[in-house]
Amino acid sequence: MKRIAVIPARSGSKGLKDKNIKEMAGKPLMAYTIEAALSSGVFDEVMVSTDSDRYAEVARKYGASVPFLRSEETSGDKASTWDTVREVLNNYSNLGVNFDVVAVLQPTSPLRTAEDIRGGMELFDRNNATAVIGVCELEHSINICNVLKENNSMCGFFDSNMSGRRQDAGKYYRINGALYIQKVSDLMAKKNIYGEGSYAYIMDKRASVDVDDEMDFKMAESLM
Repeated sequence: MKRIAVIPARSGSKGLKDKNIKEMAGKPLMAYTIEAALSSGVFDEVMVSTDSDRYAEVARKYGASVPFLRSEETSGDKASTWDTVREVLNNYSNLGVNFDVVAVLQPTSPLRTAEDIRGGMELFDRNNATAVIGVCELEHSINICNVLKENNSMCGFFDSNMSGRRQDAGKYYRINGALYIQKVSDLMAKKNIYGEGSYAYIMDKRASVDVDDEMDFKMAESLM
């Protein structure tokens, strides 16, 4: 099976300007994801999907392919990652290159390792999965979470007589955004990635840091 890693790196980030190429510990942020994908050894192609010639130049410097730029339709902040990846796969198909498996690796997860990627792909193969999604344990028990009323009243937030020790609660997990693997046929058919045959690849909290703003950036850099 032919496998491709797609690293979506749109320019024009609002939360942190040009975060995908912002220097972290001596390298552009996206470089860590490119290097992890290449080092994993599980892909026939590692490509960066971007709307920027400047970003494309950075991506190529670190070994990624950028055979084309995004269209105007997938360059805006309202375009979904999945629409972007489908466009990538269609463009490759128009060049006569087709893939069976696609991994989406967000560049905002710089602490995800090559071992994480290999582990996720091994899980995919071992279970003949339709999809594998990276998750990590939830930082706080869901038992102490709820929505707030418009006036921020805590009335009915939860029953204090029912709340127990954190260690007595079951484990909950969240999607960490660091790793998505899916069959290309399912993606192109717009099948739900969380359907039957999908599995969680459990990652530690360090590898799950997601850079969205300046504080996240500093946290990731300090861990690095």
